[in-house]
Amino acid sequence: MNSNSSQVIHTPKNSSYSTLLNSFSDNLRITSDFKPSIIFTPTNESQIQVAIHCSKLHDLQIRIRSGGHDHEGLSYISETPFFIIDLRNLRSIAIDTNKKTAWIQAGATIGELYYRIAEKSKKLTFPAGVCPNVGVGGHFSGGGYGMLARKFGTAADNIIDAKLIDANGQIKDRESMGEDHFWAIRGGGGTSFGLIISWKVKLHDIPEKVTVFNVTRTLEQNATQLIYKWQHIADKVDDNLLLRLFLKSNVQSPFKPGQRSIQAIFSTMFVGGVDELLHEMQKSFPELELMKEDCTEMSWIESIIFFYGGFPNGTSPDALLNWNTTSNLHIYFKGKSDYVQHPISIKGLEGIWKLYNQLGENTGVELQVSPYGGKLSDISESETPFPHRAGNIFMIEYAVYWIKMEDSKRSIDWSQKIYTYLGKYVSKSPRAAYFNYRDLDLGMNNKGNTSYEQAKIWGEKYFKNNFDRLVKVKTKIDPTNFFRNEQSIPPLLS
Repeated sequence: MNSNSSQVIHTPKNSSYSTLLNSFSDNLRITSDFKPSIIFTPTNESQIQVAIHCSKLHDLQIRIRSGGHDHEGLSYISETPFFIIDLRNLRSIAIDTNKKTAWIQAGATIGELYYRIAEKSKKLTFPAGVCPNVGVGGHFSGGGYGMLARKFGTAADNIIDAKLIDANGQIKDRESMGEDHFWAIRGGGGTSFGLIISWKVKLHDIPEKVTVFNVTRTLEQNATQLIYKWQHIADKVDDNLLLRLFLKSNVQSPFKPGQRSIQAIFSTMFVGGVDELLHEMQKSFPELELMKEDCTEMSWIESIIFFYGGFPNGTSPDALLNWNTTSNLHIYFKGKSDYVQHPISIKGLEGIWKLYNQLGENTGVELQVSPYGGKLSDISESETPFPHRAGNIFMIEYAVYWIKMEDSKRSIDWSQKIYTYLGKYVSKSPRAAYFNYRDLDLGMNNKGNTSYEQAKIWGEKYFKNNFDRLVKVKTKIDPTNFFRNEQSIPPLLS
C-alpha cells in the first residue's frame, strides 16, 4: 500500500486494534462472534481504492464507519468475515463564505462542521442533527433531521455535490456518477451505493442571535393536555420555530417527594429574537404559559451546545472539536421510530403513561418527538429518497436504555410493547420509519444478502414509494451487491 501502511492497517496483533474497536459503540446491546480481521484507517482516497480491490481478492466484506451513532451496529458488526474501513482520518472541512458552500470529508463529525462554519462566519449555518459526535458520512446520506429542519429541510435536502468510490474502485462526483446515483445517496443511505468520501453542501443565512428554551412540565402540571394541544400546532407554527418534545420516564416528582413522575420537556429553537418568539408562542401555544425568563438569546453555535445534553452549561464551542463527544456511558440501548399523521387522543397518551409505569427500576425511556411541517413539507416525497414529507405532524424516536445485561430481555420486550401499543395511532401502509434510526426488527435479515422480497418489508417503511427506484439504481451501479449490510438496498438479480 505504502510505507505508512502500519499506521493505517490495524490487526488484532496491534495494540491500536482493541482501542479502535472499543471506540465504535457505546451500545452494549450490539455484540457479534465475528471480529473484523482488519480495521483500516485510510488517510487518502487511493488507499481506499486499494482496500476495495483487496477485499474482492480475499472475498472479505467491508463495513464503512464514519462517525458516532449506529443504532444496530451495521458499520462495525457482521456475521461473515469482514474488515472495517474507518474514515476518522478523512475529516477536512473547506468553507466558502462567498458562495455559501462547504466541502466536508465523510469522517468529520457534525460538531466539527458546525464549529468550522461559525469560525468563518457568525451569519451562516447548516441544518443537521443535534448530537455533535455523529459522522457526516452516514448522517447526511440517511436524511439528517435537526433543529433547523422546519426552516431549511434535512441535511440531505442541502447536498449539492458528492465524491464517492464505487464498487469498481472508481472515484465519481455528481457529474460522473449521474443524477440517479446522486439522487440515491441523498437519503437512501450511502453505504448501499458506494463509499462516500466527501459532501458538498449549501449553507444558509442565520441571524446573529437565535432564541432557545427548555420548559419542563410533569403530569401534575397538566402535561397530558399540553402534549395533546402541541400535536395540533407543532407542524403549523411559523417555519422559524421548531418545538421539539421529550417524554421522559421515572423522573423524581417535584410535587410528591419519593414518587416518580413523567416529564414533558418542550425543547425549542426559534430563528429570531425573544420578543418575536413570545408573540408567536402567545398566538399558537398560549397554554404553555411561556415567560420571557424561560428564554435565552444566543448565537446559533451556542445553541448547538445548549441542545446537546452531554455538555455542562457554559461549555465553549471548542468542545465540538473533540472526537470524544460521546458520554462514554456504555449503556444498553434500543431505538425505534414512527411517524404520526393524526393527533394521538388524550386516552392514547394516558395509555403511554400506563406503559411507562410498567418499566423496571433499571430501565429508562425517552420518547423524542420531533415536529414536521415547514420546509420539510414543501419538498415532494420523490425529490430525494427521504420520503417523510407533507402529512406528517411529527416523528417519534423510541430510546430505551438500561444498565445491566440481565435486564436486556425485559427492556427489549417493553420497547416492543410500546411500539405495538402505538401501532393504532401512527402511519399505516406502510408503518413508516426513519432510516437513520435503523431498526433490524423491521424485517428479517439474511447474513447481509438480503433478497428483494425481504428488503421490501423494511425498505418501504424507510423509503415508501422510493424503494423501487433505489433498487433500480443499485441494480445498475452495483449488480454484484459488493456494498451490502443487513439493511442495504439489494440489486435485482438478473
